[in-house]
Amino acid sequence: MLQPGDHILFYGDSITDAGRSRENCTNQGLGGGYVNLIAARLLCDWPEDLTITNKGISGNRIGDLEERLQDDVLALSPDVVSILIGINDTWRSFDSGVKSEIADFIKGYRNVLDPLREKGVRLILCEPFVLPVPADRLNWRGDLDPRINAVRELAREYNAVYVPFDGIFAAAACRADAAFWASDGVHPSLAGHQLMADSWLEAVDA
Repeated sequence: MLQPGDHILFYGDSITDAGRSRENCTNQGLGGGYVNLIAARLLCDWPEDLTITNKGISGNRIGDLEERLQDDVLALSPDVVSILIGINDTWRSFDSGVKSEIADFIKGYRNVLDPLREKGVRLILCEPFVLPVPADRLNWRGDLDPRINAVRELAREYNAVYVPFDGIFAAAACRADAAFWASDGVHPSLAGHQLMADSWLEAVDA
């Protein structure tokens, strides 16, 4: 999927953000998460042939990605965009009562994908995920699972590479406690970020 000279942009929430720089988030200052691990591998294998930018922002929901699409993505003219979004659309409905209806989530996601497709951007859609720690996270499945299904359908419709993070973490939780991979069920540990990076690279065949 990747080609020499590609500019790959990662777009999402805190899991993507992972403390990235706000001043220089291209090929350095990429944060301490899966984006940085992916970049380390890709830049080592493709020296001077790739540009990698992290545009994750903590707390973002799909509506936030819509609002900043022009300035943070389209204006940078990426060749490949990887999107991970959805867990905060679920989380806010439980911690602050801010609902994100599935139909609105899908509409917002399309509003992000359509301009990218029109520009010929190659797409990578990542599955939002949650692990059952603490126990109340189990209550989130009824809200998150339809979002996961929606992202799967959008990946098919938009001919995107799909990275099944929720399933990958569920399988990993059979090897070690869920808290080992993400202590709050959402934000990955170092091992969790490595699991994400490896899974992304495998899906992209990089």
